[in-house]
Amino acid sequence: MAGFVDVLLRGLALCGQAVSVGGVFFAALLLRPTSREDPAARSRLARSLALTAGGAIVVAGAQALSQAVQLSVLGDAAAGWPLGAIAGTSYFRASLARIVACAGLVAACVALARRPDRLHWWVALGGFTVALGAGSAWTSHAAGRLGPRALLLVVDALHQLAAGVWIGGLLHLMVSAAPRAAAPSSATLLKRFSTMSTVAVTVLVTAGVGLTLSYVDSPRALLGTSYGVMVLAKAAVLGGLLFLGVANFVAVRRLPEGSDVSRTRMRRFVEVEFGLGLTVLFVAAALTSLPPARDVVAERAPLAEVAVRFTPRWPALTSPTIADMPVDDRNAPRTAADRAWSEFNHHVAGFFVLGMGCLAVLNATGRAPWACHWPILFLGLAGFLMIRIDPGAWPLGPLGFWESMQYAEVLQHRLFVLLVVALGLFEWSVRTGRLRVPWAALIFPLLCAVGGGLLLTHSHAGLNLKEEFLIEVTHVPLGVLAMILGWGRWLELRLPPQAGRLPGRIWPLAFTLVGVVLVLYRES
Repeated sequence: MAGFVDVLLRGLALCGQAVSVGGVFFAALLLRPTSREDPAARSRLARSLALTAGGAIVVAGAQALSQAVQLSVLGDAAAGWPLGAIAGTSYFRASLARIVACAGLVAACVALARRPDRLHWWVALGGFTVALGAGSAWTSHAAGRLGPRALLLVVDALHQLAAGVWIGGLLHLMVSAAPRAAAPSSATLLKRFSTMSTVAVTVLVTAGVGLTLSYVDSPRALLGTSYGVMVLAKAAVLGGLLFLGVANFVAVRRLPEGSDVSRTRMRRFVEVEFGLGLTVLFVAAALTSLPPARDVVAERAPLAEVAVRFTPRWPALTSPTIADMPVDDRNAPRTAADRAWSEFNHHVAGFFVLGMGCLAVLNATGRAPWACHWPILFLGLAGFLMIRIDPGAWPLGPLGFWESMQYAEVLQHRLFVLLVVALGLFEWSVRTGRLRVPWAALIFPLLCAVGGGLLLTHSHAGLNLKEEFLIEVTHVPLGVLAMILGWGRWLELRLPPQAGRLPGRIWPLAFTLVGVVLVLYRES
């Protein structure tokens, strides 16, 4: 549990870092040159600096909480917390340097928001930004390599800074280049950002390839380890980012001849681009919790075994009984009955999801308006999960309802069931017109996108055990499909009706494929 919390805090810190780094470059290169003559640019500059300071505060808070989590894991009730030993580590010093850099960023942003003409504060802002990126590199795998590591640290820092310029800059672009802004100044800002982000993407991809070649030594390492599969997942999401980035790049170059509709379309793509960017940052945080693929040799899964997990097989329609399950010992090694129980659960859940997906596809054709009630099936799925998801707990296992809540895993599962119920009722109310709040329809796609990101972020293989990895590898396609589902529905809702027609046809297909993957799920 502590490991997963630490990954989430690392991801939060990377997101805050991206907002800060992107804000510094956005303000210094795009807004500052025109702030003296243009009052609108001065207002944009103040907002961007405030957002930059907010990102730095998020980084400092997440970094401090991450240190607290590390202390809680290493501490002992009898011996106390080993503060002296921890303070002597390079990780602690790098974390402290990041917090100090964040404090400097906040101070510089406050000073420049009052008087943006003070050059020495701009220089200080750039220095604190470099320090933030360098400190982040010192908490990555590059700092833990044996032998010469200076080049890896530099490449890692460039990789993170470039990600911040691009992904964090998208948020500042959404705040600054609003549709209500004056068309000429807004169009100029968009073109300048397009040029800056192109350079950042080039650096990001080049550095990323270099890091991958350093940490992944073969195709088997790429496909047979948790680290390698995470890299593939990150590359898949990055591919979607690049696709949207290219679409926006072309749209920006045509802005003078474009209409308000094309400007709105581009803004919606930027929203999805930023959302995918945040997912990439959380996947990157998960990568830091795993040993590089190059270092995992004995526990690599053979490619043939990985292929077996994706080989279609008729779903299991029978389940072991409770008597076959090791419900009396929650720490017992996984047995064949455990795997069979899990497969049955996935298959039945898959039939529910497949049914919802098919009904969503039917409803999208416009020929079956009654199919809009498909979210009701979420209630059936929740009921099934409530009974089956924890065989050792109520209502099937020996643990009572309230007694089982003492276990974090059971509590998480119960909360997940409640979320499924709420999601079904909420989406059904939206689709049947019972809930007419404008933002209400965005809850379903946002939760789907976040859920897909968490599937990609969560790692079962902290020690990279082969069996746990073979379970985890099946979650990657589910995570990618969930994000296609969520962001496709988002675009359908946010784009003008004509432009949203294609995403409205794509996301129900992704929904259906999620069901297919679950029906064909296997752990043996």
